Amino acid sequence: MLALLYFIDRKYEDGLIPSVPVFPPNVAMLIMAKYFNLSVVKPQDMSPKMKNFVPAFSELVLSACLSVDIVCLYSGVPAVVDFAAMRDAVMKLDGDPEKINPVCPADLVIDHSIQVDFNRKSDSLQKNQDLEFDRNRERFQFLKWGSKVFKNMRIIPPGSGIVHQVNLEYLARVVFNYDGFFYPDSLVGTDSHTTMIDGLGVLGWGVGGIEAEAVMLGQPISMVLPEVVGYKLHGTPDKLITSTDIVLTVTKHLRQVGVVGKFVEFFGPGVAQLSIADRATIANMCPEYGATAAFFPVDDISVKYLEQTGESMDIKTLYLIHQKDYNNIAQDPDFTHVVQLDLGTVVPCCSGPKRPQDRIPVSEMKTDFESCLGAKQGFKGFQVAPERHSTAVTFQFSGKEYTLGHGSVVIAAITSCTNTSNPSVMLGAGLLAKKAIEYGLNVKPYIKTSLSPGSGVVTYYLKKSGVMDFMSQLGFEVVGYGCMTCIGNSGPLPDSVVEAITKGDLVAAGVLSGNRNFEGRVHPNTRANYLASPPLVIAYAIAGTVRIDFEKEPIAVNSEGRQIFLRDIWPTRDEIQAVERTFVIPSMFREVYDKIEKVNDRWNSLVAPSDKLYTWDDKSTYIKSPPFFDGLTMKLSPPESIKDAYVLLNLGDSVTTDHISPAGNIARNSAAARYLTERGLTPREYNSYGSRRGNDAVMARGTFANIRLFNKFLDKQAPQTIHLPTGDTLDVFDAAERYRQSGVPLLVLAGKEYGSGSSRDWAAKGPFLLGIKAVLAESYERIHRSNLVGMGVIPLEYLPGDTAASLGLSGRERYSIFIPQQLTPRMTVDVELDTGMTFKVRMRFDTDVELTYFRHGGILNYMIRKMLQN
Repeated sequence: MLALLYFIDRKYEDGLIPSVPVFPPNVAMLIMAKYFNLSVVKPQDMSPKMKNFVPAFSELVLSACLSVDIVCLYSGVPAVVDFAAMRDAVMKLDGDPEKINPVCPADLVIDHSIQVDFNRKSDSLQKNQDLEFDRNRERFQFLKWGSKVFKNMRIIPPGSGIVHQVNLEYLARVVFNYDGFFYPDSLVGTDSHTTMIDGLGVLGWGVGGIEAEAVMLGQPISMVLPEVVGYKLHGTPDKLITSTDIVLTVTKHLRQVGVVGKFVEFFGPGVAQLSIADRATIANMCPEYGATAAFFPVDDISVKYLEQTGESMDIKTLYLIHQKDYNNIAQDPDFTHVVQLDLGTVVPCCSGPKRPQDRIPVSEMKTDFESCLGAKQGFKGFQVAPERHSTAVTFQFSGKEYTLGHGSVVIAAITSCTNTSNPSVMLGAGLLAKKAIEYGLNVKPYIKTSLSPGSGVVTYYLKKSGVMDFMSQLGFEVVGYGCMTCIGNSGPLPDSVVEAITKGDLVAAGVLSGNRNFEGRVHPNTRANYLASPPLVIAYAIAGTVRIDFEKEPIAVNSEGRQIFLRDIWPTRDEIQAVERTFVIPSMFREVYDKIEKVNDRWNSLVAPSDKLYTWDDKSTYIKSPPFFDGLTMKLSPPESIKDAYVLLNLGDSVTTDHISPAGNIARNSAAARYLTERGLTPREYNSYGSRRGNDAVMARGTFANIRLFNKFLDKQAPQTIHLPTGDTLDVFDAAERYRQSGVPLLVLAGKEYGSGSSRDWAAKGPFLLGIKAVLAESYERIHRSNLVGMGVIPLEYLPGDTAASLGLSGRERYSIFIPQQLTPRMTVDVELDTGMTFKVRMRFDTDVELTYFRHGGILNYMIRKMLQN
């Protein structure tokens, strides 16, 4: 996993100009020597001549000999589809299609494809895996073809775990030994949570799949040299605190500080209080506070973890010390800016009900939820009338009567996204379950409980420590290995539960140990979703509601009539660590990973073609040749201004990639459902948007199809908009089609943090196919802005102080954006409305490399032309 770093002069648009490798402050792992044995020069050691030389270079470029993780089936299938379509395009232009092939090592870990269809039974895992394979056979076969025809691509089969945990436990090396040369490990991945590896001392971050595809084909990643924010940890956490409590506290704090597009490095004496799994959990949540990377330098704890997972570290540790990459707690480094956290101030907490940065102390959960019930519709409000706050609906389940109200828990999931990498919280959940069973507690049978570990190692130590049986008795059976509930693969709720929620228009709750809880993501029937540690997931499942004050109210009353409080069953850090030291041992990691690439018999027996060009099936509703390269020629057209564009959608703040391109269920009344029905599919065969990311026709119709999308044109949540020329209210896709037939360009207006959340390519590809030429927002999340650039969609940003409100924009105007022939990064351009008003905006092409992509109509078009020229 080798990365090369150079500063390059902006006057060079296409070439890498190697200069003196220089450490940006405190990010030593950034600099990787091209031939492994180059000396590193620090800024303070530069000669005057060198110091004058370096400031002339203003862009940071990571070369393409990176290791790339295509981190899941959701982003893996579109990447291989793009490669297959690019081969076709190269062939049509009389080139060699086999030039479309990864030039650097790429690992594709198949996860995100399994769903919680079965739970609470001992055979749930096998049934879910069988159904996963049956649903995804065509896509798995397509990926098997890709693994045959593309060199340098390794596939980790389904059922192995989630990519981030496989990275942490198996793929990451921190230091590579190549024929006696040592060089640091680094990584880019097609999932925003690639940053989890930073907890181990490997510099890594997520990029869009479009960008990763270009990297695999040899194109550098370009970015403006980031600021490095130091995050100093000190103090000792309370014995009842979990790593989840720490990470949710850090998430809220750094989101408030403002670290979008920056690197964060953790330092200080408090770092030694955190295990690698604790650090990985904090680094995993990096996208939720907006930073590019959240780095923990290597130290003694890192080395012990690597040895525990089977790495030999003696010589590698000496190398890191020699390179001065080893953490030195005695001296604080210099940073752009420093913020601090006293770990002793952290309290048990959750985050929600709609965003991961909205942290709530557990002691305030009840009052916070009740205030959210009546608050205006928004990130912290559901706008339920006061007289309806006590609504209760009775229903029958398995022959017994139960009652649901606002705040009732209907989903409780220990899911793989973040916390199942962490033995301390997983064993903590197991110990809590053991005590709960001993006190005679249970979980109501209608609550959809699940455990989806990030790797087989988790199941191994849960069983060996004896706590798995107790988790199973409470309904937390292993249901699969991979991202499930957190991505929206939570599966169906019981019909009677859905009917009760619908009848009472209830704000039902999901509680999960994941990292994302955006509206409509976890399940369409859980309007309130809270991120919590695995022990708290079980606690809220036992309580059956989030409207509880655990400090004052019992979690339950057992069969003997005794009130049991959460403090009675909550394990301490000392208890957890004692079990962890005994049962989390090196041999289990070796046993699991020695057979990881061969363990899935159905994958091994899957037959796939080996032709260098893919044979597309016109009848397939999963795999379809995309239209991105239709009509592509070698000739470049000059950039054109956007004239008289209509606004397709007028959106507010924190519009996530889930709002733009949902991954969950396909609604029966949606444009995508109509398309599938026309092709003979029944609703039970629709599957999900995530499963159909290899079909552009479905994904274009699924763009802005989230039922929780709030469009200011409608003043309500709905996946619809107004076709402005006629005033008709239509599904977003249908409105865009009308505009397309009229030859009218489209624009999207948005607020702050547009495109936050998952690094979802289709959140850029979909708008491109709808005819959206530009997005005008107050600010962007990093990966989504990059994805827009990669698809040739212009990211425009209001100038400081300007907003749609301050400029008096209703979105009903027609917009002309004047694009000059000579473009420079971050230049301002004029916008003129049909009302005669004009104002300036900034084009968020941040580097000359991005401008090159724009001139070519997108990064993949550029790569095709570049390869043909070569």
